[in-house]
Amino acid sequence: MSRVSFSAPLVLGALMLAWNVHGAEGTPPVDSQGRPLNLGFETGDLTDWTATGTAFQGQPVRGDLVKARRADMSSTHAGEYWIGGYEKVGDDPKGTLTSRSFKVTQPWASFRFAAGAWPETRLELVDAGSSNVFFKISGTENETLRPVVVDLKDRVGQEIFIRLVDDRSGHWGHLNFDEFVFHPTRPQPPQEYTLAEARKNEPPPADSVLFAGLSALEAVQKATLPPGFKLHVFASEPDVQQPIAFCDDDRGRLWVAEGFTYPKRVGHPPKNGTAEEIQKDIFNGKDRILVFEDTDGDHRFDRRTVFLEGVNLISGIEYGFGGLWVGAAPYLLFIPIADGDSPRPAGAPQVLLDGWNYSADTHETLNTFTWGPDGWLYGCHGVFCPSNVGKPGTAATDRQWVDAGVWRYQPVQHRFEVFTEGGSNPWGIDFDEYGNLWAEMCVIPHLFHMVQGARITRQGGEHYCLNLAEAARNTKSRDARSGKPVFPYVYEDITTVADHLHYAGNQGPHAGNGRSDASGGGHAHAGLMAYLGTSWPAEYRNQLFIGNIHGQRLNVDRPVPSGSGYIGEHGSDFLNFNDTWSQTLNQRYDPDGSVYIIDWYDKNQCHHNREDGHDRSNGRVYKVVYGNTPKTQVNLARLSDDELAQLVPSKNEWMSRHARRLLQERQAGGAALASARAYLVKVLKTSTDRPARLRALWSLAQTGGLPFETAEALNQDEMLRGWAIQLNLENAPYTAAADWQQPAARESVAALGRLAAQDPSPVVRRFVASGLQRIPVEQRWDVLTALVQHAGDATDHNLPQLYWMAAEGGVATDPDRAIALLKACRIPKVREFIARRLATGSLARN
Repeated sequence: MSRVSFSAPLVLGALMLAWNVHGAEGTPPVDSQGRPLNLGFETGDLTDWTATGTAFQGQPVRGDLVKARRADMSSTHAGEYWIGGYEKVGDDPKGTLTSRSFKVTQPWASFRFAAGAWPETRLELVDAGSSNVFFKISGTENETLRPVVVDLKDRVGQEIFIRLVDDRSGHWGHLNFDEFVFHPTRPQPPQEYTLAEARKNEPPPADSVLFAGLSALEAVQKATLPPGFKLHVFASEPDVQQPIAFCDDDRGRLWVAEGFTYPKRVGHPPKNGTAEEIQKDIFNGKDRILVFEDTDGDHRFDRRTVFLEGVNLISGIEYGFGGLWVGAAPYLLFIPIADGDSPRPAGAPQVLLDGWNYSADTHETLNTFTWGPDGWLYGCHGVFCPSNVGKPGTAATDRQWVDAGVWRYQPVQHRFEVFTEGGSNPWGIDFDEYGNLWAEMCVIPHLFHMVQGARITRQGGEHYCLNLAEAARNTKSRDARSGKPVFPYVYEDITTVADHLHYAGNQGPHAGNGRSDASGGGHAHAGLMAYLGTSWPAEYRNQLFIGNIHGQRLNVDRPVPSGSGYIGEHGSDFLNFNDTWSQTLNQRYDPDGSVYIIDWYDKNQCHHNREDGHDRSNGRVYKVVYGNTPKTQVNLARLSDDELAQLVPSKNEWMSRHARRLLQERQAGGAALASARAYLVKVLKTSTDRPARLRALWSLAQTGGLPFETAEALNQDEMLRGWAIQLNLENAPYTAAADWQQPAARESVAALGRLAAQDPSPVVRRFVASGLQRIPVEQRWDVLTALVQHAGDATDHNLPQLYWMAAEGGVATDPDRAIALLKACRIPKVREFIARRLATGSLARN
């Protein structure tokens, strides 16, 4: 995807300022009495213009209002006043602004213009006699006014008028304009915007979507699926409305959160509030949590329970450890459950963490919870919703900043971490067959392999410190206003693994909305599922199913191994609703391998902060079933420890994932699990199936750790070796400094060094580089020296950046050893990064 550097708009503004001061003289058109017309708006009003609609209310505007809200752009208007379409009413209103007609008296004209790239946001020059449009132009999605030159030689003596047309609501549904003047000769303004450039920027043709506003039953009939699949209405309005998040329990029941409070939280949380005040604040909203169950196997619910009402701004839920984990900014809550056929809360919500942002873009706060193979609870967080997260009462400087990335929470030890930093506003993550974490994105390229400790492409803003130790090393970089612990040493991001985009055109992601059918539907995604059920055809296993909002469909990406990671290839779209109102937010497979999909279902497709901007009456839960797959009744919580262990290696990941979590819960509650663990050790040592062995490994780690007797088995497979590294270093950041001098800890570091030097697998080196970031900086040198001597890793998608992230802390604190590392390094990017960091001055010298 092409990108404009941050400084480019500022350079453009400087050139335009020079045009303002030194540009060619222009003559304003005049009326029949010789009075200059107000085509530069210096009267401060719309004299000589006629407005229709509401797009131009409050115009003209005075001064550079663009620069006040966007540091990367400026208006570059002439004089004091200009038309700034966004500045008064935003993007939604429509309308026209038409000038009085006037005679063309010179052969050339120019004006200043900026607009969305849409045909619906345009300037027209119109022949006054015939009303025919003889010139029109749209913009480039940049607020900076640029000069447009028009050849009027054939129009001299004729009457014309100017018409500004804003016929678009939503993203870049506005235009800017100023100073129409005549010239005797062709002017040569800097940064001229030409028709040729405008035509190159034109978006693709509009998609033709067959339907809008279907009933739920009509929707399943009109949707397109591959042969053999059938779409069922599991639940729909009025039984479910505004479904914003969902999960399932050990009985296969569906728990659905309804987001009536979105997009604005009700009130503000009490500062230093009492327990009673906090509970009142939690229940000051309009959101509900419902439980749906299909007891007769017809793929439609027949039992509905209202579990909770009045919650304030729910954004994510997950089931486990005897309760429900609920994201309701500013809180991460745990609500204990009194289970049964009609589950109900067994106590008040417990605030585990607070500090999640609720006042910025609320479609980016904590969301899409899922259990990881390591036994942690994972969730997403967006880039324009800055949070400072910690346990209640924690000081601001002792909290973890989050404003883009994936985080995780340890449910037994109650630890909170950022797993991967960067991205845009993800609303969908899942783990694949091998425990790789995948996330979808909007605006930026859509697919990322979320590697532990990685810094990936951000939609905006600066990278931040991943932990308090890193923040302590970078106190001078902390933003004075927000408190954000900026990390300025990410010299190159880890980028998307996708080899394709889901949007068309060359004007960026938003210009492809509603025009990208052939490419995949558009840039906006929500929900990601790595299909690991057992009832669908084998070709779908481990494929990534991604909801596409503007494309009303499920895209499919195929992860193909490449080096230390993957390439995401473009698969065929799986499902198209053919209905512009469909907005699926997430999808999950059930115990039988069928897939549930929640659909927000709304005419409005984009986030905004208007509470009246959504149709609150709609909502659906669909179910995709292959062939005659039945709905079976399960209740894994009733199984014995040994029965659960038997399910762990199952190819049915729903069974395995729930069984692993239940065993983890029981071990945390004091169960010994000796027989169950013995079975898992046997699977790990004797199975020939890599996924089965990985599942056994994960479960052993969650239920007491990896027995020494499994070491030989782990050495037989790169994924097993890699995962053993991650699991063995889970507690590393929480280990006392003195303990790193103990023989066992020193041997662990030495073992990492041997793997770094000798292991032939780049996958293993990826795990080493991620794990290395979790141990003290001074312990990393030997391992780093071994890693950076792998010259073949220079072109790997992940490894140079991961090696640098592991090295930065040491380079910052020990320049002498950093220089030695630089001399040993055989990876050009890492050599460059070390040199750049040394040039900024190490902490040891500050």
